[in-house]
Amino acid sequence: MNGIVCAGNWVLDQVKIIGTWPKKGELSNILSETSGPGGSPFNLLVDYAHLGVNFPTWGMGCIGDDSLGKLILEICAKENINIEHLNVLKNIATSYTDVMSLKDSGERTFFHCRGANAKFSPQHISLDKLKLLNPKIFHIGYLLLLDEMDKKNSAGEVVIAELLKNIQAMGIQTSVDVVTEASTRFKEVVKPCLNYIDHLIINEVEAGNISDISIRQEDGSVDIEQAKKAATLLLTEGVNETVVIHFPEGAIWAQTDTQPIYQMSLNIPVEDIIGTVGAGDAFCAGTLWGIHNGWDPKKTLTMASGIAAASLQAANTTDGIGSQDDVENLIKKYLP
Repeated sequence: MNGIVCAGNWVLDQVKIIGTWPKKGELSNILSETSGPGGSPFNLLVDYAHLGVNFPTWGMGCIGDDSLGKLILEICAKENINIEHLNVLKNIATSYTDVMSLKDSGERTFFHCRGANAKFSPQHISLDKLKLLNPKIFHIGYLLLLDEMDKKNSAGEVVIAELLKNIQAMGIQTSVDVVTEASTRFKEVVKPCLNYIDHLIINEVEAGNISDISIRQEDGSVDIEQAKKAATLLLTEGVNETVVIHFPEGAIWAQTDTQPIYQMSLNIPVEDIIGTVGAGDAFCAGTLWGIHNGWDPKKTLTMASGIAAASLQAANTTDGIGSQDDVENLIKKYLP
């Protein structure tokens, strides 16, 4: 087995750098804007193209037959991304996100149109074709933002849980990422999937919502011990191999029968940070790269942190990421 399938949300991000966040009814100036990849599979695949990874990758998902869909296809052609299994749907809009990113802090807010992603379902993933691809890892993101995958089937099971179970039965490792939202759906959608997830790669907010453990404290700081506790609990509750919880300050790696480890983020100068959109997906790309290649946790988290740091140097999700050598130079320069 070799390679990574990246499935889930395909989005065209429209990133706008704004000077201030306005109160309701007020105006804020757009200082600059750009468009580019968005959504877990699209971001990961472009990141891997830039990094020049040594394994095959494939994209799976749904886009619309419209102008934004054509832009996605153009980006994939430019980056030489395999989209043989990307579905183009008629009479439905391609998903897009208006990303409002504050100039001074890089903090971003998302206004999202679900579009074709809301139609992505197991019928768009042929298990027979997946078997022929014979990938090592099947990654899907984001749970809670894939309507047909998140709902329950006639037997009362979460649809994505059954799909992951079937993929695991083929000997393919499963990886999952989750969207950050304010809701109670984490327990309804994500928890039933835990037994069928080999690698869960999420941020501290998502981890807290799934585990009921508060990781970011009232003063805004991250409690590292609480993060380790949450990661260990998620393993106990079903995740088969690895739980990785990332946050701006660093990341936790936990796996069965070993003590969780903590890795600090790179100390990128504030003046070099243009935007934070895509940093989580960049970190996920690095984590899966290491898992695929059998790197040890320390090397994997270091590379993932380096790729995430590189992504901060552009307004959109992927333009800041260069070659593996570029990332390694960044790590040498800014790793604490």
